[in-house]
Amino acid sequence: MRWGRAVIAGFVFTSLSISMLARGDAQSPLRIGASLPQTGPYAGPGQNQLRGYRLCVKDANEKGGVLGRRIELIAEDDQSKAPTAVAIYERLITQGKVDAILGPYYAPVVEAVADVSEKHKMPMVAPAGATTSIHKKGRRFVFMMFSPGEVYLEGLIDMAARRGLKTVALIHEDTMFPRGLAAGTLELARKRGLSVVLVEAYPPRTTDFSAILTKVRTANPDVLAAGTYFDDAVAITRQLRELNVNPKMFAVTVGGDFPEFYQILGRGAEFVYGASQWEAELVTFRAGGLIPLARQYPGAREFVESYRKEFPGAALSYHSASGYGGCQVLIGAIRRAGSLDGEKVRDAILTMDLYTVFGAFKVDKAGIQIAHKMAMFQWQDGKKVIVWPEELAPGKPRFPTPPWSQR
Repeated sequence: MRWGRAVIAGFVFTSLSISMLARGDAQSPLRIGASLPQTGPYAGPGQNQLRGYRLCVKDANEKGGVLGRRIELIAEDDQSKAPTAVAIYERLITQGKVDAILGPYYAPVVEAVADVSEKHKMPMVAPAGATTSIHKKGRRFVFMMFSPGEVYLEGLIDMAARRGLKTVALIHEDTMFPRGLAAGTLELARKRGLSVVLVEAYPPRTTDFSAILTKVRTANPDVLAAGTYFDDAVAITRQLRELNVNPKMFAVTVGGDFPEFYQILGRGAEFVYGASQWEAELVTFRAGGLIPLARQYPGAREFVESYRKEFPGAALSYHSASGYGGCQVLIGAIRRAGSLDGEKVRDAILTMDLYTVFGAFKVDKAGIQIAHKMAMFQWQDGKKVIVWPEELAPGKPRFPTPPWSQR
């Protein structure tokens, strides 16, 4: 009898121990790894993207996490360097044993890290990877959030054509994303009947643009498009003024959307157009259209309010919203798959057709974004005013750009 009771007691103890261990394991955090530049030349947008990740994880945990587990974000500084990012992701996956990953910032870094996600068959939503060439190499586990670089300046070309402008010049940094942007912009211009009078590339971290801008002045285009990041966007705009080069329309890409762009240039930033994947103005302005804004950007108003409360004084850019939206997609895919298995999560992402805080999300079989839409803004009286597409735009372009002496 004692032996029998001892066996039963031992069985009950063992069963309880296993049950407790199982519950403890089930409640262990679901770990998501990432590397983002918190230092280096791309720290500004990289930090914004990271803030988006952090806020998304915080909000998800407040709603119960995913698969019954809280989420833990493990993010490291890649210093804006691809080799550093590769080493970080390898370590997070093989030693840190993260359950999932989110993408880094800057196209060459996304390109390098995509090989890591492919090697380990770990799906990677890349909120900052807008270069289609990344997805045309047979990779199966990398997914684009942004509109592709080829359509970044579609709004500029459309507005120029509608106003009867005839010629366009394009200058751009000679790196992966700006090269793709340049090729797409040239194709858009030709389709709309604009003549391309100049195309010039410059090395990364160029600071003196006088030689290129002298060529622009000689070509005298109606439109000048610049495929930029932040520092070159500021330098080109400043040197246009110094050289008194004055096209009827001038646009930059990455960098022109940052508040610091206007803070540094002051009135010199007036009339400059910028490409943006998302703006807070889009979710605070009520406009008509085929799909109400509340459906195009669900939860975006709350996101803006929470972001400003969580990170007081921090910049809020489309990189912030894309980080949040990319995290939403990953968590949603894990939930839809009911699993952390890479193939199942990949399949879930490929079937998604939804709207996030960042806007529409749907990718083709190569992982290229096919649903999200760009916007164009113009700096007007110290504010970014959305001027394209017309069905969403609360403002109108101030056209043509007046001479520098009149700004």
